[in-house]
Amino acid sequence: MPSRQIKKPAPVTFDLSLDLLAKIEVCRKDLEAETTSDVIRVALDQFDFAGCQPEVIPHRQISVRLNLEQRANLKRFARVKGVSVGELLRMAVESMPAPKPKAKQKKPIAKKKKTVRRK
Repeated sequence: MPSRQIKKPAPVTFDLSLDLLAKIEVCRKDLEAETTSDVIRVALDQFDFAGCQPEVIPHRQISVRLNLEQRANLKRFARVKGVSVGELLRMAVESMPAPKPKAKQKKPIAKKKKTVRRK
């Protein structure tokens, strides 16, 4: 029977904002931890996963057709700016001005019927 091999810890890669990276560094010094991994392990051990309520923003993937020039520019700027094509697309859509609300057509006000009082 083959012996069971012990799996080595594998790195986990994820993006963090610069604010969170700075917080990790402050915590590392405060905890006197040797590495960022040590801080993350402490955070994971202390976190209440069962009680957390993550904010879920519904989203949907779409496909669009772009002309060759737009596509090339999008890829070039993504490379230059160091972001994804999707991030640039989101920024472009978010920068669009909100449509002006259409003026509501006024309905003619119905005239009150005169009631005849009976004596």
